Amino acid sequence: MSSDELLTDKWLKKLDRQSQEILDRVVFDRGTFGEVFDRQTILRLGKLISDKIIDQMDFPLSTGKEANLFRATTPEHEFVAMKIYRTSTMTFKHIATYIDGDPRFKSGMKNRRDIIEEWAKKEFKNLEVLRRSKVRVPAPIKRLHNILIMEYIGDANQAAPLLKDVPLKHPQKIYDELMSFIARMYAAQIVHADLSPYNILMFQHKPYIIDVGQAVHLDHPSSQEFLKRDIHNIVQYFTRYDIRGDEQHLYEKLTTKK
Repeated sequence: MSSDELLTDKWLKKLDRQSQEILDRVVFDRGTFGEVFDRQTILRLGKLISDKIIDQMDFPLSTGKEANLFRATTPEHEFVAMKIYRTSTMTFKHIATYIDGDPRFKSGMKNRRDIIEEWAKKEFKNLEVLRRSKVRVPAPIKRLHNILIMEYIGDANQAAPLLKDVPLKHPQKIYDELMSFIARMYAAQIVHADLSPYNILMFQHKPYIIDVGQAVHLDHPSSQEFLKRDIHNIVQYFTRYDIRGDEQHLYEKLTTKK
C-alpha cells in the first residue's frame, strides 16, 4: 500500500468513526457517493480534520445544483456550514451560464475540476466582499479546493429556514432590507444573479443572503439581465403580502444612482 493509500485509509477510518451514520443518510447509491465524496474530497476532509478546522460532520442540510451542504462541528464545539462542490458533468454545465463572459475564468483552467475549484474560490471571495459591504451573508471561514467552510446560520436544533417557508410578521421591513442588500451588492460591483426566496435564510427575524457562487461582476455581459431578474423575484414574492414594487423604477433608480 502506497503512502497516499495509507493516508486515505487513516482519514477514511476517522470519517467512518465520526460520520458513517451521516454518510448512510446522504449516500443512497454508489453514484451519489462518487459525486460528493470522491477520493480527493475525502482526502481534503481528512486534512480539515487534522488541521483542526472541523472535528466531525453532523448531518446534511441541503442538496443544490452544484453542491451539497452539511453542518459540521469544530474542535471548539461550534457549528459551521460545510459546502462540498461536486465535480460532476451536470454541475459543470449548470455553472457555464455564469462563467461565460467572466474575466476571472478566462485562463488557467483546463478541466472541470479546475473550474469547480475556482467557483468555490469565487464564492468565498464574494462572501468576503459582501460582508464588507454590509450585506448579511454567512461569514466565510476557510476554503480548501472544492470545500467551503462558513458560518452556520441556525441554532443547535435546526438550520435557519428559507424565506419561502417562513410567514413574516413584518414583511415590509424584510422587503426593504432585501432591496437595500441588492443596492449594496450593486454598489460593490456585484449582482447575485439568482436571488429568490430559495436563496434567502430567515434567522431571528433577519434575512441572510446565501448561494453567492454564481454572483457576477458588473462587467459580465448578462449582469443587467440578472439584476432585473433578482429585482423581479423579490418584488413578485412580496405581492403575497400586498407589497407592490415598480420593478422598472427600482432598476432605474439603482442603476442611475451616482
